[in-house]
Amino acid sequence: MKKLFNLKSDFQPAGDQPTAIKALEKGLASGVRYQTLLGVTGSGKTFTVANIIASQDKPVLVLAPNKALAAQLYREYKNYFPENAVHYFVSYYDYYQPEAYLPITDTYIDKEAMINKEIDRLRHAATTALMTRRDVIIVASVSCIYNLGLPDSYLSSSLVLEKEKPLTRNDLIKQLIKIQFKRTSANVERGEFRVRGDIFEIRPMSENIFYRLDLSGQKISDLAIVDNTTKNILEDLKEIIIFPPKHFISNQPQTEAA
Repeated sequence: MKKLFNLKSDFQPAGDQPTAIKALEKGLASGVRYQTLLGVTGSGKTFTVANIIASQDKPVLVLAPNKALAAQLYREYKNYFPENAVHYFVSYYDYYQPEAYLPITDTYIDKEAMINKEIDRLRHAATTALMTRRDVIIVASVSCIYNLGLPDSYLSSSLVLEKEKPLTRNDLIKQLIKIQFKRTSANVERGEFRVRGDIFEIRPMSENIFYRLDLSGQKISDLAIVDNTTKNILEDLKEIIIFPPKHFISNQPQTEAA
């Protein structure tokens, strides 16, 4: 049976690492909920954990206390598992000022925030991977413990588009707008789409590409991934899943219940 994770390294566990790996694997097999891996800086704790990940065949959440350490761990696990879906999920705020009131001067300070678009893209890439595959390692800061909406709503709002399936131009426009994509006539940014005749260009939040669809004959006659910079076709597809450009999304029953 093929393993879920494929660990790539020029080194083998050495020193105390094999003993630690066996002990932690035994604890996992016995259902031990909390275990601690001890080691000084530079002792190869990340590599030790990578070996355990490779043996368990389960999706993994690595939780770091801050963005800096999360970024370091993300790079390391990305190198250890280049064939698997290793993603980075941290707070997308570069700056956040909560609302406040200063009674001495009777001053109200409005909430202000600055969002990092690249980190937002990485967050969407992480949730897309969780919805579409199992060989996933998410390296996150503590921001991942906060509510991100309902996974069922996010998944049920996604669009599955298949080549040769009947679909009209107006129906696709309505479906994209319904899941909060914005229509544009200018350059297509993440979370936007553009229509020129029967040609749709849809740019997902999670990648630096866009999908090009040809709806000639009221069906999807052509479907491809296009490089956002060169505009070259990277791959012809038979099917794509387009996820909403926002994590907080409600379906119709939830909206009516509210």
